[in-house]
Amino acid sequence: MSKSDSISMSVIRRLPRYYRFLSELDEQRVERISSTKLAQIMNVTASQVRQDLNCFGGFGQQGYGYSVSQLKNEIRHILGLDNSFKAILIGAGNFGTAVSKHLDFNKLGFELVGGFEIDRDKIGGMLGDIVIRDESELEDFCSAQHVDAAFMCIPRQNVEQTLERLYKLGIKCYWNFSHFDISAKYSDTVVENVHLSDNLMTLCYRMTNMESK
Repeated sequence: MSKSDSISMSVIRRLPRYYRFLSELDEQRVERISSTKLAQIMNVTASQVRQDLNCFGGFGQQGYGYSVSQLKNEIRHILGLDNSFKAILIGAGNFGTAVSKHLDFNKLGFELVGGFEIDRDKIGGMLGDIVIRDESELEDFCSAQHVDAAFMCIPRQNVEQTLERLYKLGIKCYWNFSHFDISAKYSDTVVENVHLSDNLMTLCYRMTNMESK
């Protein structure tokens, strides 16, 4: 087992937050920060900050704290944001279009190289500088482009057949908005599921149980 395999997902899921807050501090020209101050921003304990960062080497100096720009760059490297993994978008409807337009994939480790649809009215349209292609072109396109990941923005009931085609092409990494349980079907895949309805229900619960002030 490699060191990275022993790091808990809870730590890994905090890394993007560290990176986001450190990027904001760097833009504000803040040069250094203590674990206590970083913990306040992250809403965790200073001990948790030190434990998290020690998983990857520590990076701090006693009596100085952390260099904001250095720690930001270290976390960027840990997250692999300098990669340019080739990704395709499956589903160029309203939601898929919004996802493609409002995220700068190049700053997040990905290059969006293709978009695919079954709706004839959308095929041939553009997502930025990317042509929306007929899903029948998946095999030829993915083989030529050596695609690494797929962003699934189609309804749950439409996923399984397309997923089988993608998996046969060797694509095992998915950003999944579809609510289809990809990892249950293919246990060797890497999947990040996004459930917007779960987030909204959680907000509803918290609002329902809010303490009156």
